[in-house]
Amino acid sequence: MRQRPSVGIELDPEHIELECAVAEMCSTVLSSIAEREETDPDAFDAMRKALAASGVLAEMVPAPYGGRRDRLDSRAIAIIREALAGTSGLADLIFVMQGLGSYALQIGGSEQLRALWLPRVATGEAIAAMALTEEFAGSDVSAIATTAREDGDDYVLDGEKWFISNAGRADFYCVFATVDPGAGRKGITAFLVEAASEGCSVPRLMETLAPHPLGVVRLDNCRVPAGNVLGEIGGGFAIAMQTLDTFRTSVGAAAVGMARRALDEAISFVKHRTQFGQPLSEFQLTQAAIAEMAVEIEAARLLVYRAATVKDRGAERVTLEASMAKLYATEAAQRIIDRALQLHGGRGLLRGSVTERLYRDVRALRIYEGTSEIQKLVIASQLLKN
Repeated sequence: MRQRPSVGIELDPEHIELECAVAEMCSTVLSSIAEREETDPDAFDAMRKALAASGVLAEMVPAPYGGRRDRLDSRAIAIIREALAGTSGLADLIFVMQGLGSYALQIGGSEQLRALWLPRVATGEAIAAMALTEEFAGSDVSAIATTAREDGDDYVLDGEKWFISNAGRADFYCVFATVDPGAGRKGITAFLVEAASEGCSVPRLMETLAPHPLGVVRLDNCRVPAGNVLGEIGGGFAIAMQTLDTFRTSVGAAAVGMARRALDEAISFVKHRTQFGQPLSEFQLTQAAIAEMAVEIEAARLLVYRAATVKDRGAERVTLEASMAKLYATEAAQRIIDRALQLHGGRGLLRGSVTERLYRDVRALRIYEGTSEIQKLVIASQLLKN
């Protein structure tokens, strides 16, 4: 096994302060918006403005462009996602997409492009999106069929991107297309495509289990300036993998946040719900369930913050640690939330209850940014290559 210095959760005083501030914001501001996020079409903008006003969106951009820190801080991002996900899946999505959708620009964009867009990402004025997945290219990124051909000072993009978060709401998309369809991953190149560009459209939105702006982005003879290439021609695959490597740990953090909220709801419920003349909390099977849920949450949290700490200590790649954290945390959260719903009985099935919302919210986490099955392959490949 590859050797790394042993690390656990290492939070600086500013991280503790951030944790308290975000928790306060969730309870006083975001919770009221979250109550209507499934029925109010304006909830997305209300949540975006609240997150922007709190300053947390600035955590997704480096300091020279309006961010809070010189570089992205994985522990800060994990702390925020853990808090947001327990309160609102929509808030969590808006927050993470500002980073996930702009990271290719951050590491591969020209100074002109970064100066134009990143300050607006930090304030929430501009909404970012990452357009990687296609109908027939999900886990197999090298199978991307969207093409980009050079034409004078421009590139012309043609193709469709599927399951794109913030589709129809984004101001720009970091699009991955191939300049050489026969070259596999070596032809993949990243482009910044403005949503207002001629030939860029969102013909279809997709309905999901949880309120999540998702859709198809179509590129039809979409002309993009050569200056909008992100990184090198043919370097898009590496940018995509670096992006996922950076944010994958935070998916585990979101899972921990959802699981912690489910446990809190379950504990509160079983203390007050009586059956056969006593509270559910006095039954040994209930106590065993609560104990198992709590242990899994702590184990998941340790993996998440270990990976984040390794990244913040300066590791260039945290592929192994991030994949372990995402795999365990998301799978554990699914089990924990399912058990919390079981403890609630019929009440847990009621539309609009917290456990029912969490049950729907958590399911996507085992799929996006690499399915659980892919994480197992990534972990094994990392362990076997040395």
